[in-house]
Amino acid sequence: MAKKARQRISYVLEHPNSSPGGHRLGVNGLAIDRENAILYSGGRDGVICAWDLKRSLQNTHAAVTDPSSHPNPKSIASFRTQTHAHTHWINDITLVQHHNALVSASSDLQVKLWRPLASDAQEPVPIGHHRDYAKCVATPNQSTNWVASGGLDRRIYLWDLSGKGQVLEIDVSGEEVVEKGSVYALGVTHSVLANGGPESIVRLWDPKSGKRITKFVGHTDMIRAILVSEEGDMVLSASADQTVKVWSVTAGRCMHTLTMHDHSVWALFSDDPGLNVFYSSDRSGLVVKTDVRDTMGDLDKGLCLAVAKEHEGVSKIVAWDGSIWTATARASINRWQDVDLTGELRLPEAYKQHRASMMSVRSKESTGPTAGAEGARTTIPAKSVLRISNTASFPLVIDRNADDPFQGQARKTDPSEVEVEPIYHSPVETIEGQFGLVKHKLLNDRRRVLTLDTAGDVLMWDLIQCRPIRSFGKRHLEDVEPEVNTKEAVAPWCSIDISSGNLTVVLEPYNCFDAEMYADELTLDEPIEFREDQRINLGKWVLRYLFANLIDEEIRRDEEFRQSLTKSPPTKKSRGGREAPPLSIDIPPLPKFDPTTQRANNNGSHPPVTPGLVIGLATPGSPMIQMGEGTFSPLEKMPSHLAGRPSVEQEDYFSDTIGTPEPPLTTRLTQGQIPGQEPPSTEESSAKNSTEVAKEKEKDKDKENGTKGSTTFNMKKFRMNMSFGTKKLSRSTSTAAAEKPALGTTAAAGGVDDKADESETSSTHEKEFDDSFLGVIQRLRSEYEKLISDHPDKPLDSKITPAPPNDTPPLNIPPGTKVIIQEETTGGSAEVYRGTVASVGADADIIEEKAPLWLGEALLLNVLPAKEPVKVSFVLYPWKDSLPPIASADGNNRLNANRMLRVKKILAYVAERIDPAYENEGDVEGEQQGGEGGGKEAEAGGLVGVVL
Repeated sequence: MAKKARQRISYVLEHPNSSPGGHRLGVNGLAIDRENAILYSGGRDGVICAWDLKRSLQNTHAAVTDPSSHPNPKSIASFRTQTHAHTHWINDITLVQHHNALVSASSDLQVKLWRPLASDAQEPVPIGHHRDYAKCVATPNQSTNWVASGGLDRRIYLWDLSGKGQVLEIDVSGEEVVEKGSVYALGVTHSVLANGGPESIVRLWDPKSGKRITKFVGHTDMIRAILVSEEGDMVLSASADQTVKVWSVTAGRCMHTLTMHDHSVWALFSDDPGLNVFYSSDRSGLVVKTDVRDTMGDLDKGLCLAVAKEHEGVSKIVAWDGSIWTATARASINRWQDVDLTGELRLPEAYKQHRASMMSVRSKESTGPTAGAEGARTTIPAKSVLRISNTASFPLVIDRNADDPFQGQARKTDPSEVEVEPIYHSPVETIEGQFGLVKHKLLNDRRRVLTLDTAGDVLMWDLIQCRPIRSFGKRHLEDVEPEVNTKEAVAPWCSIDISSGNLTVVLEPYNCFDAEMYADELTLDEPIEFREDQRINLGKWVLRYLFANLIDEEIRRDEEFRQSLTKSPPTKKSRGGREAPPLSIDIPPLPKFDPTTQRANNNGSHPPVTPGLVIGLATPGSPMIQMGEGTFSPLEKMPSHLAGRPSVEQEDYFSDTIGTPEPPLTTRLTQGQIPGQEPPSTEESSAKNSTEVAKEKEKDKDKENGTKGSTTFNMKKFRMNMSFGTKKLSRSTSTAAAEKPALGTTAAAGGVDDKADESETSSTHEKEFDDSFLGVIQRLRSEYEKLISDHPDKPLDSKITPAPPNDTPPLNIPPGTKVIIQEETTGGSAEVYRGTVASVGADADIIEEKAPLWLGEALLLNVLPAKEPVKVSFVLYPWKDSLPPIASADGNNRLNANRMLRVKKILAYVAERIDPAYENEGDVEGEQQGGEGGGKEAEAGGLVGVVL
């Protein structure tokens, strides 16, 4: 089975006083459900919110005599529900399937579908993913069963909404610069799919075949938004070059270039099938409404109004029922009053004359946004009328600096100097957001974090308890840090991510078990007896209680499985739990084989083992050892603190010189040196030794004769029935390397491809256990089946041994703490599971399939990934020559110790090395002086060790 990509575990800390309803960071996506009057918003915090809108019973457009007045100050939005859909920014959202589902694209590479109106209220489910940030999504209409998404991986995907996966993939890589093919804007109908990005080119594709139709060249900067008419004959594109271009698909060229904006245009919106009325917004926050109806294709004669002005760039706009909603980098959403262009407007006098002349030329009655009587409903200030393009003749002729905008006409020499005045200066309603985190500092103890939120408040969090422990109010984070930070140095075991506005702790398999702290420094609710100088592994500690409900569920399932085996013992099966295949020939019976005493087969080789198993066995104290009759699991006899990588200092803290590290604990276990386990009896040892001697002699004899064909067949049968355990690890690396050529040569001489047979057996064994959390359970159950098959009368004890309380003291982690499992991909990390501390037990089936193997071993077997311990080297010198030297006989006074070392250990070492040179009362005084000097030197030595 192929090895999985590296996976990481994350958990999200939330403030206990926070409540749902509102984003913590800026909003990137907006969508309107017109049928159910619901506004959806997707934010940079990874959250999708749904807001109920009170539909107006009467036309909400009212007269605006004062631009700053509010015609409808009543709030119409109320919080409905929300879901934490993504672990990174949500970049775009769209409604599909008759507004019953919502699709979101995120920087976590995922494209997800959420059904907020469903009765069961399930979490969003992934329907596809990109290799890099997913930037935009679009759908032709509400009856289509697919949705298109584009991302920075320079791909456009069409995803099936029923969960069948990818429908079509389109490579949109740039022609000149491949990287510029990233998709930032997407528009789609049944016949045309349009995209744009940094290449400044609008490309059209056939959504059925994926072939390119044409491309439109004309923009000079990045394309940020695209709209396609319902018929697919017209395309609008907004660019950072401050223009909106109108493209004709049938003519294959740009028909108009609209220049109503003076800044980069970020968003477009239209609910008009022909795009005759559309909204646009730019980097400065200006929101513009453009009406080109009844212009007979001459867009210069259209009406363009500055409706509203935000304080920062508007990344998304939607309009419905007389209101406009704008999304910015702030967590709040503003609702602005819309301008009804279908009714009578009180426009500037100059515009009325200009409009009238246009209509007279066309010999047509005024049916659009024309001049009205004095009782017109909406007053449009002169400075709010924008020049739609550089070729338009209006309103370049209006003197906007005049006191009365309805009089005199004077030509402006520089239109860019004209100050635009929006119709509305303030929003009608603001949907408030919450405060998100914008800065953090991980303190030196690696347990506490300082954070600063958008409100300016500084909080201190405990990463183990998963909650804030202190508030410092509105202060600078840099001022608080010196007050609470310490000088201790703890190994990095996690990373902090606040990109979603929440405090997210990320645990990587390569270092999450590196940090430790002394148990006597803990403040616990219940007293627990610890060993002297016992250290607690921080990563193992927090994982133990993040998945506490999962461990309980696995223990329950393990009990049920063992009971079922006891009631109905299995038939003889292979190690994978499958029925052994029938053999085509009769094989003579083999001598009785005991996997606990047999060291190697007749030719001295060792049985093949699964690569994943070898990794597990490299862990000191790994319990993955094949047990036979009369033996015990190492975890049953081994102290819990030795079951994984040693986390406490042994009696010998120092060595005089830097030597080779001692063999891994697993190697010692295979040699019968299991801590806490009784050594084998003398008879067993003698039998084992005699067997090994006989086999070595036979091996040497075969080598001398140069033939092994007579024993090869029996050796194959021997390996077919032997138990794959840890015997292979008993050899050193050099020995194994030396044996490989000999085995291949001997097999070739015997005329039998023994290496191929061994590879085939190993390959079959690899497929037995998954490279996931489930693989740990499969191995345990395979052990149960073998034990019950070999010894049906003996009780079947559980092999699940989670970390005991004295190794991981009880924690009360908030049940709502989110737990996330992510998998590393080429463009970042993709989420494979999301749940809470309370729900991990119910999600056991999903976690078994998705979670990594190392997590299963850490939780169920208390076995940590193998890693060489980090040592520091230092030298001790007498304090001002007032104490005798402590150098060894060879004069070497360099010492090695664990990088986490207390000074009292150095004191004890010095005390043991210094012989008392005084007698009676003088001895006591001398020892006291020596102790003080030793304490000073120990402190100095410790500092040197840390530096080195």
